[in-house]
Amino acid sequence: MRIVVKIVKWLLGLVVLAIAALFAWLYIAPPELIRVGSGYSAKIVCSNVFIAGRDANEVLAVDVQAPGHPLLRLMKVQVDKERGMVSAGLFGVLGRSVAVARDGLGCASVPDGNTGKARQTVTYAEPAAARQDALWPEGERVDASQAPEIAKILDDAAMAGTGMRAVVVVKNGHIVGERYGDGFSPKTPLLGWSMTKTVNAAIVGTLVKDGKMAVTNQGLFGPWKADGRAAISLADMMAMSSGLEFNEDYGDVADVTRMLYLEPDMAGFAESKPLTGKVGKVFSYSSGTAVMLSRLWQDAIGDKDKALTWPRTALFEPLGMHSAVLETDEQGTFVGSSYLYATAHDWARFGQFLLQGGVWNGNEILPAGFVDWMREPASASKVYGRGQVWIEAPGDEENPGAGVAAGLPKDTYWMEGHDGQTVAIIPSEQLVVVRLGLTPAKLNYRPQAMLAALVKALH
Repeated sequence: MRIVVKIVKWLLGLVVLAIAALFAWLYIAPPELIRVGSGYSAKIVCSNVFIAGRDANEVLAVDVQAPGHPLLRLMKVQVDKERGMVSAGLFGVLGRSVAVARDGLGCASVPDGNTGKARQTVTYAEPAAARQDALWPEGERVDASQAPEIAKILDDAAMAGTGMRAVVVVKNGHIVGERYGDGFSPKTPLLGWSMTKTVNAAIVGTLVKDGKMAVTNQGLFGPWKADGRAAISLADMMAMSSGLEFNEDYGDVADVTRMLYLEPDMAGFAESKPLTGKVGKVFSYSSGTAVMLSRLWQDAIGDKDKALTWPRTALFEPLGMHSAVLETDEQGTFVGSSYLYATAHDWARFGQFLLQGGVWNGNEILPAGFVDWMREPASASKVYGRGQVWIEAPGDEENPGAGVAAGLPKDTYWMEGHDGQTVAIIPSEQLVVVRLGLTPAKLNYRPQAMLAALVKALH
């Protein structure tokens, strides 16, 4: 019996030793997948706490853990509101990552842990206060009257989609209907994910108008001038046809997740990618391309501080987008691929701005014809425009023309973002429809049904 007890104790000792060794390995050299998960958790919680004022535990449970990778369910976060910092890790300690909040610029992931350097990126261009008493778009007030046929569509849960957080309908420049999910309101800044790319393209347009950039520019980065990448033009990048290697798969440690959560210099990482396709001939959707566009327009401005205030002074404030916060990486480069927070009213303002051809209150903010150019089909794609917009509805990328068959006008184009973010713009109907939420692609929600119903009801 004593021998059996000794063997059991010996085996238990081995198990404890193995667990301790595993824990030590995960602590000292965590796999990149764990670090991506902790980086994502820290960043999403940080932005929603410090920009949107939401509860950290709710954000972790609802936004991070519920729709995501099973590994995320093991993530724990710590929020230090006094220091403006959020840390996250597997069980709270393994593969820990940090995100920090900065004045005027939201939160930044800090993959190398150098929070002091990340905090040096700040901007003091305070947004003007939104006018609560004036009617939208000059202010935030919305006419309470609403046509019954519009109300019926917006109250249809299937039309709005699972996880809807905001829907705003703009007809002839006025909000004619809006709805908000539980816990959200017209004052809640919401993440647009890849809709940010379209806003970033408009910022490029402001520099084109000022003569600081041209879509024909080539030799965009120093190292590119020595190889085939020298032929890549700004227009090629805007149309997602640079020919550069970039893996946009969010399910694992791919280029996009590595860039967003493991690289302190996101643009530098994307810039280092080699050519794998013919320049201008192969469409490849790439968040790395959008971040490089941010680096290019910031460099075109020259002065770092002026560049950090440019989105607000050149675009957001003229449009009255007082809630808008565009976030940077640790190095101070705007994450023009993914990280713009704004209220649904402000996303609607931007959609209306595009509908008006880049003009606001009679002021030409973008060059004449620039928005029309943005929505022209890219030469390498039948579903994507030249300027970071989609000309086919979500889910119709492999089936061009499906939107028209579903009852949408031919001139419909889209801003689209991860987890069900869309802004649909229909110039012929003078219609803009914003739909924001947390609706993973696996749910197969398509906003075009709601949009087609609204077009019919408002025609």
